[in-house]
Amino acid sequence: MAATAAARSAGAAPSLQPRAIGEALVGAKAARGTSVLADLRQRGCAKALLPRGPDPGLSAVLLNTAGGITGGDRLIYGGIAHAGARLTLSTQAAERAYRAQPGEIGRVDAALRVDAGARIDWLPQETILFEGCALERTLTADLAEDATLLAAEAVIFGRAAMGEVLAAPYFRDTWRIRRGGRLIYADALRLIGAAALSRPGALAGAGAMASVLLTGPGAEALAPQARALCDGAPDFGVSAFDNLLCARIIAPDGMSLRRQLIPLLALLRGAPPPKVWTL
Repeated sequence: MAATAAARSAGAAPSLQPRAIGEALVGAKAARGTSVLADLRQRGCAKALLPRGPDPGLSAVLLNTAGGITGGDRLIYGGIAHAGARLTLSTQAAERAYRAQPGEIGRVDAALRVDAGARIDWLPQETILFEGCALERTLTADLAEDATLLAAEAVIFGRAAMGEVLAAPYFRDTWRIRRGGRLIYADALRLIGAAALSRPGALAGAGAMASVLLTGPGAEALAPQARALCDGAPDFGVSAFDNLLCARIIAPDGMSLRRQLIPLLALLRGAPPPKVWTL
């Protein structure tokens, strides 16, 4: 104990804390007029549950048994919809990005593959950023020419019910979507420090936001209905062109965001959101 105390007094660097590592991949294939499980891999703290229910195609619920993400954690999620299949991926609950040690960043990487005539709905529940968090997140998708992808990511900036105000968040979110090998959509969000949340040209003090993308044959035809649904949101935008529809909603808190987001997702997927969204 004396040696330990001496090391601490001498300014010895603390040992790194244990980190959570997890990987989960789910694949669906078409069979007998429906979609069934074709691929399943899970490792570490990432698990995939396969509930039965009314969702179209095959549904999988991803679970992080570590209970949240902090600096140094790494989660890898994957989804494959083989030709003609439909796969919905969601999460059991909102993810939480907790305070990180200095110099350490948590990562969540999702990679999707959608083959000919197939569809993936990537619909994780919200990510809640806590004070001092450090999180980098990526979403990449490779689509066949006639494939369909619906992707939505929502972020909540602190817990409004606790009066939490983020003073030092670090959050980066990168999307890269390719169709037939061509980049068709790229988005990058970078929020570092309190000023990033308060600037009038950015989030202007909003408590939550969501990004939504639908790409596939005829996606832009849903733009008028999507704009009508979002009309009650404090701030939103919907753009549509060339079989692609993208929307962004900014709201004062997570509950207000859900009131706008859930009807929009129901419209874009032609079915209610996964059951875990409403439990």
